[in-house]
Amino acid sequence: MNLNQASLASKELWQKAGITLPQFDRDEMIRKTTQAPIWIHFGAGNIFRGFPAALQQNLLNKGLCDKGIIVAEGFDCEIIDKAYKPFDDLSLLVVLKADGSIDKEVIASVAQSLRAGADDKDDWATLVSYFKNPSLQMVSFTITEKGYALKNASGQYMPFVEQDFARKTEIPQGMMAKLTLLCYERYKAGAFPIALVSMDNCSHNGEKLQTSVMETANKWKENGFVDDGFIAYMSDESKVSFPWSMIDKITPRPDPNVQEMLKGCGFDDTDIIVTSRNTYTAAFVNAEEAQYLVVEDKFPNGRPALENSGLIFTDRDTVNMTEKMKVCTCLNPLHTALAIYGCLLGHKRIFEEMRDDVLKRLIERIGYDEGLPVVVDPKIIRPIDFIREVLEVRLPNPFMPDTPQRIACDTSQKLSIRFGETIKAYQRDPNLDVHSLKLIPLVFAGWCRYLMGVGDDGEPFEISPDPLLPDLQPRFAGVKLGDTGSFHEILEPVLSNANLFGVNLYEAGLGELVESYFAELVAGKGAVRATLEKYVLK
Repeated sequence: MNLNQASLASKELWQKAGITLPQFDRDEMIRKTTQAPIWIHFGAGNIFRGFPAALQQNLLNKGLCDKGIIVAEGFDCEIIDKAYKPFDDLSLLVVLKADGSIDKEVIASVAQSLRAGADDKDDWATLVSYFKNPSLQMVSFTITEKGYALKNASGQYMPFVEQDFARKTEIPQGMMAKLTLLCYERYKAGAFPIALVSMDNCSHNGEKLQTSVMETANKWKENGFVDDGFIAYMSDESKVSFPWSMIDKITPRPDPNVQEMLKGCGFDDTDIIVTSRNTYTAAFVNAEEAQYLVVEDKFPNGRPALENSGLIFTDRDTVNMTEKMKVCTCLNPLHTALAIYGCLLGHKRIFEEMRDDVLKRLIERIGYDEGLPVVVDPKIIRPIDFIREVLEVRLPNPFMPDTPQRIACDTSQKLSIRFGETIKAYQRDPNLDVHSLKLIPLVFAGWCRYLMGVGDDGEPFEISPDPLLPDLQPRFAGVKLGDTGSFHEILEPVLSNANLFGVNLYEAGLGELVESYFAELVAGKGAVRATLEKYVLK
């Protein structure tokens, strides 16, 4: 079986392989969508195909909508060339359940895929025509947090952003400028309403999107490229809204085990594709079963009825509370702890760590004992239910190929939110003692130990990418396993950095504890496990 529109006509073959096919007239869906689009999505990666595209497919299957999604990619356009066009914009979604069962479904809700690169004039003209259409209701994004950035770590505008501000190219280079220009075309066509919805996994994602777009628009106003009316249009939430959202679903790189399973059931398009930008993709997407998408219900031009696919529409405060629940307590801190210590102990899969008693107990205590007392309760999802699913179903799922090395990326950017907010909540609560926190400081000490790039077995390992590595790694270069004495001079500039941890750990009364943990973690080979067992299992 090959993944293309013509092959779907052989229904019995697909059914015999246990693959669910779309239950709607795809040709008619494509015709209606391209004539009067309602949804454009930027970011053609695995999370889009495994989640938003599947939500819309559900509506199409139920007859609750007759239009699909137009997807565009503006960063790694090879995804369109290699993972969409050869397969008629179809995807095979493989849901890997914790009980070992697998669901396989052809996702056919993408009506058209477009390149939005700086040189793709024909596809750009198509995008412009869609943005000019009054029918367009929403534009969504899964472009990663970096896609919204205009400045580098030093606070300076990046060179391509400077060029976009000056309109040096016909099609802008950055996603934020591309979006701003497309919105300008919509404004000139009639100032039609639109919702711009970030679905990226970052705090206050709608605010980040709005800030970058408005900064671009105002720079263009200063440079004479747009008029006051455009600024007013983009600033009027009855015309242009920037809903906040919380998204949660793990869609790792295509896994070789899934690849072999698909070959075994007769599916032929299983090659794993690696683009020149190091994006890993395929005709199939492997994903976990659990998924959450909570979106602020602010759509000035209407929206698809995605609540019928399980999406939760609510108000901004509830979205924010749900995001805090996940990011600060119930998932992300546990992931980070597993990533740090998993790398140190040589684990290659997250589910393997959940079979390591000391690591399993570590995150249970961080979640239940230290996190839940100050968890933000959004009311629409019970925190205790969410964290129990994470600990008992999602992380132990042996069929999910996620790795601690992937999760360890950009840890310096995550600690302040994933743990710092809990520390500040303890400081604010007169009934809680911040000094009672013992395992969150152990994660901080573990991260400093991780920055040595040496495993618990004494062998070097590759540290995952992180923008602060050039500043942090040299600080620990002189530390060797077996060193004794005080590490205060090495650690103090790190642990006192409130940008890293959300607080100055010494002022919070936790800096000295982290120092003492670190000294134990570097005592020699096997010291990481011994330290964990000493403090976690007691």
